[in-house]
Amino acid sequence: MASNKTTFFAPQLFIPHGVTDISFYAKAFDAVELRSWRNDDGSIHVAELSIHGAVFHLHEEHSEKGQFEPTRTKGITAIVGLFVEDVHEVMDKALHAGAMPITPTQDYEHGYRQGTIQDPFGHQWLIETRI
Repeated sequence: MASNKTTFFAPQLFIPHGVTDISFYAKAFDAVELRSWRNDDGSIHVAELSIHGAVFHLHEEHSEKGQFEPTRTKGITAIVGLFVEDVHEVMDKALHAGAMPITPTQDYEHGYRQGTIQDPFGHQWLIETRI
């Protein structure tokens, strides 16, 4: 993980209240849970995860702050771009872990190989590499 003196992005992805199983991220992306804060019922309040040093958070939604999980709004406002060495391998692994395909892996004239999946909580991930 980056030090406190390094600037980096750490997206917060909102999930529904009551979620206890976030194993998709470990299965799909080899994510490691660094730490988490759980509610009294054992559900996730916040979980900090890392994919090979890239940190992101899962956070239960806060409707009072206008922070909703994607399935509630039936849409998204951002896509998480994940740069990897082998797009096909990561896409296949994510699909086997329960992701839904959005766009198949393909090469683009702008110099990227990309494919898009949707995770079980409605977040879209653009799996990509420079070619």
